[in-house]
Amino acid sequence: MNTFIITAFLVVFFAVMIGIGVYCRRQATDVNGFVLGGRNVGPWLTAFAFGTSYFSAVIFVGYAGQFGWNFGLASTWIGLGNAFIGSLLAWSVLGRRTRIMTQHLGSKTMPDFFGSRFNSKGLKVAASAITFLFLIPYTASLYNGLSRLFSMAYEGVDYSVCVLIMAVLTGVYVLFGGYMATAINDFIQGLVMLAGIVAVIGAVLHDNGGLTAAVSELATGANGGWEYASFFGAKPLFLLFVVLLTSLGTWGLPQMVGKFYAITNEDAIKKGTVISTLFAIVVAGGCYFLGGFGRLYNVDVANDGFDAVIPTMLSTLSPVLIGIVIVLVLSASMSTLSSLVLTSGSTLTLDFIAPLKKKEMSEKGKMLCIRSFIVFFIAVSAFIAIMQYKSKNLLIAQMMGVSWGALAGAFLAPFLYGLYWKGVTKPAVVCSFVFGVGLEIAQLLISMNVFSVADVPVLSFVFTNSLYSGVFAMVGGLILVPIVSLLTKGAKPDGVDDKFRCYEMTKVVEITDSLGD
Repeated sequence: MNTFIITAFLVVFFAVMIGIGVYCRRQATDVNGFVLGGRNVGPWLTAFAFGTSYFSAVIFVGYAGQFGWNFGLASTWIGLGNAFIGSLLAWSVLGRRTRIMTQHLGSKTMPDFFGSRFNSKGLKVAASAITFLFLIPYTASLYNGLSRLFSMAYEGVDYSVCVLIMAVLTGVYVLFGGYMATAINDFIQGLVMLAGIVAVIGAVLHDNGGLTAAVSELATGANGGWEYASFFGAKPLFLLFVVLLTSLGTWGLPQMVGKFYAITNEDAIKKGTVISTLFAIVVAGGCYFLGGFGRLYNVDVANDGFDAVIPTMLSTLSPVLIGIVIVLVLSASMSTLSSLVLTSGSTLTLDFIAPLKKKEMSEKGKMLCIRSFIVFFIAVSAFIAIMQYKSKNLLIAQMMGVSWGALAGAFLAPFLYGLYWKGVTKPAVVCSFVFGVGLEIAQLLISMNVFSVADVPVLSFVFTNSLYSGVFAMVGGLILVPIVSLLTKGAKPDGVDDKFRCYEMTKVVEITDSLGD
């Protein structure tokens, strides 16, 4: 009976996802429609697409368990930071200017923006290479945690089966319907996430005697302590770095910023800002708040890892709630996966392959190439996820950890300054790319014990883990880009005034009703 209920949930969920993909195929007949939805996507779809791409199963199972265990209830600050810095502030600062300038330049991707904004095919190709290199391990990490949740419902189910089902079904609706199918599915998946997280929090608190009793037990229990029920938790400095990386990092991620390219108009941006923020408060705040109660349960994190925390908390729930949780996690994973593979496939085709060809690619050729790379990305990420799960390969695990920091560190500063300041130069962008990627590659090598910086206090602090180095990569870029730009004023790209004229355009309309004296 338990398995039947959960299977019924999954069948309905998958049928709806595929049906939407088939329904949206007419809007995905050219590159603009397939990649950007014709730049005509409304506020609700865009806001939910932004939120569901932001919050994947990595957050619900991995981060909520890990940081909830480490920080207790103070981990809720991470979710609130995601809502107010990663959503509200990101929409307010980037939304309008990104939409206007990318349409003015005709840019469809972030690397395309760098190429057009700074008149450089080299920057375009370099940005697409960075995107390709670091989005694959990031994509592979989305499958983490699925096996533990599925084993709650289907005893003995193989992790590979979970990964392949998720990969194939995501590929089907993305290949059919492109961005619009992804956006509509993200909206439905977002509703599932909202309802699911509220229901799960209610059930977990009820099982522990209510909010007051649960907080009291957390402060005095065997696995807890007062610091896990306190305002800033046991490790406030570490908590700050987590908030900064997971919140500010979204400003430089291609799959996140790309949502602003497709929104329909300025009014939609204003509405989307509010919707996206509220969504993040409930989903991200709820996930980390839930994880904060992880120490109420007997979890052997030393042997089973932090991914065991949330599944252990959910193991006592009813079959209906377990079914909702599984659909919730699938929703979170598939929405982020679809966004990543669409971004990866379009970026590699439009910004790497197309510029290297001597003859201009036809629209049909571009579409075929994008779809082929989407299949490639899904297949490779699924293979990496399965290989990592079975072999516990250290390189793959560390690559997953540094991918977010490398992308955000390389792209955030030049993209942000490029939207607001005419004085940004190509050498400054190159410097940001090299610094962000270089710092995370150094983090990767240190994590794998290729070399050590333990004897250098400053460096040992920077490279404490990928969270610290990721924050330093972003902050370093924000400092380096203006400094290098001022030192290389002569390298300012031509035609920059015309590119910024899009913010100053006025429209003259004919008077239709004239009033006399």
